[in-house]
Amino acid sequence: MCGLAGYLTAGGVSDELLRRMAGSIAHRGPDDEGLWCDGDAGIGLAHRRLAIVDLSPQGHQPMGSADGRWLIVFNGEIYNHRAVRAALEREGAVPAGGWRGASDTETLLQAVSAWGLERALEVSAGMFALALWDRRERLLHLVRDRFGEKPLYYGWAGGDFLFASELRPLRCHPEFRGEIDRGALGLFAARGYVPAPATIYRRMYKLEPGCILTVSRGAVGRALDEAPAAGSPGHADVRLRRYWSYRQVVEQGLAEPIADGAECLDRLDAVLGQAIAEQAVADVPVGAFLSGGIDSSAAVALYQRHSASPVRTYTIGFDEGGFDETAAARAVAKQLGTVHHEHRVGPAEALQAIPLLPSIYDEPFADSSQIPTFLVSRFARREVTVALTGDGGDELFGGYHRHLAGPRLWRSLARIPRPIRALAGPLGRLPSSLWQGLLPGPRAHAGAKIAKGLRVAATARSLDDVYGSFTDEWRFEPPPVLGAGGAASGHFNPLVSAPDAVRLMYADAVNYLPGDILCKVDRAAMAVSLETRVPFLDHRVAELAARIPLPFKIVGSKGKWILRELLARHLPRGLFDRPKTGFAVPVGEWIKGPLRPWAEALLDPARMRSEGYFDADVIQARWRGHLSGRQNATAAIWSILMFQAWLDRQREG
Repeated sequence: MCGLAGYLTAGGVSDELLRRMAGSIAHRGPDDEGLWCDGDAGIGLAHRRLAIVDLSPQGHQPMGSADGRWLIVFNGEIYNHRAVRAALEREGAVPAGGWRGASDTETLLQAVSAWGLERALEVSAGMFALALWDRRERLLHLVRDRFGEKPLYYGWAGGDFLFASELRPLRCHPEFRGEIDRGALGLFAARGYVPAPATIYRRMYKLEPGCILTVSRGAVGRALDEAPAAGSPGHADVRLRRYWSYRQVVEQGLAEPIADGAECLDRLDAVLGQAIAEQAVADVPVGAFLSGGIDSSAAVALYQRHSASPVRTYTIGFDEGGFDETAAARAVAKQLGTVHHEHRVGPAEALQAIPLLPSIYDEPFADSSQIPTFLVSRFARREVTVALTGDGGDELFGGYHRHLAGPRLWRSLARIPRPIRALAGPLGRLPSSLWQGLLPGPRAHAGAKIAKGLRVAATARSLDDVYGSFTDEWRFEPPPVLGAGGAASGHFNPLVSAPDAVRLMYADAVNYLPGDILCKVDRAAMAVSLETRVPFLDHRVAELAARIPLPFKIVGSKGKWILRELLARHLPRGLFDRPKTGFAVPVGEWIKGPLRPWAEALLDPARMRSEGYFDADVIQARWRGHLSGRQNATAAIWSILMFQAWLDRQREG
């Protein structure tokens, strides 16, 4: 795992600027720094290395190919690089003079030299973001992995074309202006993250997952007001193409399903096990996050099966009721025989992490589970440099509540004439505390869900609207961002002729997964120089999952049926067959209590009117509703707070 940066310019390349860009992401690579530039071509590359595979100087970057044509800066891992290297050797495509070292970067570079970029990517199983300079053609290729596990940003400042693993190296450019994109801010307020290809800044973009961006020097001085689109002629000097499409994977899986459930289970066991075995290989200590949930438990169970020694597992817990899974994780670890490490987090430690968030996430980000993710990463980093996670299981196998509830809700609503459904609207405006009080027993946020469901019933015209009600925190409220327009709509990306639940799973896999989940984990872990690996997102696992029919994923009121069956081969069902809780902290109560002075300073109406980004009256109305208990607006308010805190951090430089 590493960090990369660089730029194309019509003028001279500055070593000082490259060094500043690299230094700003030193947390991504504390072990080594490398710079390379070609003044005649106007290209400079910078790299920060976190040494994971081949710790020797032979893994230093920027790295040149043996034939002298290619220069690469690479962030990530090619898990099957030994198999790729063996294939090159069988073809006689060994570098002139033989292999210099044992790094996956060298393997990938030689594969590009021998087979071309697209075939090299096709045979590579891994997570990565890279910049590849073709010295012969004077072309820059930026590449991001299939699901977007690793980040890659690009854009223009003062005419120069910039690129980096995070936004902060781009801000190092002396002519970076940092104009806020109000459309992107509207998207952020709705979802808690800025979805690709947008960023919070105008003329700065995220490379979308599964894409190659090819840039020539003619792009210098020709900034794009919109990100290029795959398949569009667009800018002659900036061309985007897709080398892997999850849409095609899902459509092919629907066309070629595996009909037998036992075969599905056996093949999933084998393919996921292979991915985990490959991802457990490193020249540094490796462990795994273990929450006690289905996904992380399955990953750890297969990891332990392939490991000759006990796996090191890590979890954190909280004292607040409903937010602690340490007992479940401990029971799973005991059954599997892992060397388990548990850390209980008090409110003081959790609250101390909040001021760090605007720096950790150098773009506004507001999934409050960023707090425990950072804390468990910091805890694990005391002993390991790599940690496997269970992320991706929900999107591939139907694990979110909306995958079950969304289709059912829409089927019910579609049978009721809209004029009758509209009568539910006023009921949805009643305090969520009223609905909560009518329910038997403690059920977290159930009153808010009922109130929201009534508003959905009154307004939904399609499954798209139902999905939007789950993902847009301001859908039924006046827009909070001034001048954002309709930016928060149009993100469903529907599949044609797919079951409703599959459509929702697909939408989450191409939107929520890279924009929220993978961003959250990457930044939290890299802030402490920890590499995280995500076995469920091995493309071979995803391609198999697409062929597993929906009835083997969602059965009755339970999702991830096939993962449950897989896990039952390793654990008693009683250890994992329980309601999903998520990885959360009680932020909603904290901002009413110990964090209230901090929150109210950031939400100050006079400040907001002076800055001009938010409608202060709209924000205050939502804030008062949350404080009174009339509605649970935790996610909506947290997004505003995270932007305001991020804005303060930008002013501090």
